[in-house]
Amino acid sequence: MPFPSSPTRRVLLGLALSASACLAAGSAPAQPAAYPSRPVRLIVPFTPGGTTDIFARIVGEKLSQSLGQQFVIENRGGAGGNIGTDAVAKADPDGYTLVMGTVGTHAINPSLYAKMPYDALTDFAPVAYVAGVPNLMVVSPKTVKATNVQEFIAEAKAAPRKLTMASSGNGTSIHLSGELFKQMTGVEMPHVPYRGSGPAVNDLIGGQVDVMFDNLPSSIEQVRGGNLRALAVTSSKRSPAIPDKPTLAEAGLPGFEASSWFALFAPKGTPPEITSKLNQEVRKALETPELQKRFADLGGEIRPMSPDELMAYVRSEHEKWAKVVKTSGAKVD
Repeated sequence: MPFPSSPTRRVLLGLALSASACLAAGSAPAQPAAYPSRPVRLIVPFTPGGTTDIFARIVGEKLSQSLGQQFVIENRGGAGGNIGTDAVAKADPDGYTLVMGTVGTHAINPSLYAKMPYDALTDFAPVAYVAGVPNLMVVSPKTVKATNVQEFIAEAKAAPRKLTMASSGNGTSIHLSGELFKQMTGVEMPHVPYRGSGPAVNDLIGGQVDVMFDNLPSSIEQVRGGNLRALAVTSSKRSPAIPDKPTLAEAGLPGFEASSWFALFAPKGTPPEITSKLNQEVRKALETPELQKRFADLGGEIRPMSPDELMAYVRSEHEKWAKVVKTSGAKVD
């Protein structure tokens, strides 16, 4: 058989090399892309403008900068945060869908709602604790004359119409802070739940509702601007963000304490290397002077936690609020 000419030899050699390359590529396992290799959805289970939304946007911006991919905020409010939180519980556990959970979505709702679409303790992988905040008792200057808690109690009991109490939704700490206030004072106030703090605060400013025990960050600027009047904070200690306002315990309700917290969660089954990486980046961001100041100005208390420490904290809060819900008698069908 005659030996192929030079051009033919080159063609055959090229084909052989291509075949060898394909075989080699097929035998080598594909290397996973470094996380994150595309945008990440950060679901806020409440409407824009509330504390959950504010904190998610602050943290999301920092994660976008440090990890080189956009953390896109998606607001999915409703059912006291259950709708947006459930969407994350049922998402692919690949690190590309997260939720900014709250004391409501992960500690209060499981005891408050007769039927829950998710299990707060088993359907999520803990990522990072972001901050805790006191709630702030605020009233509408358009409808309420009181300038302190005792004046408010007297005004509410004497009012020809019942003053209305707004909240960011059934089961939130904002709602239960108000229920605890009603129990301890004997004041009757119909509850008006909203789909988030944003629209509730807007109606409070407009005088459509009268009082709210809002998360401090989403109301403090309205207080500073004179659109709302603050009477007290719900924490056991005064807040450095608004130090001239007493605690409710100081204002005549000894033992009153109710605070909120916010943390990132991923669907269960998310690889530990991803949750660990996110935890490290969140903690690194929260240690920067810029974010330390921003959270302090908003009344946020930063507490570094590992994923395991966050899970232990959620379990303890789950037990604590179950007792509060039972004592209050609050229930949502």
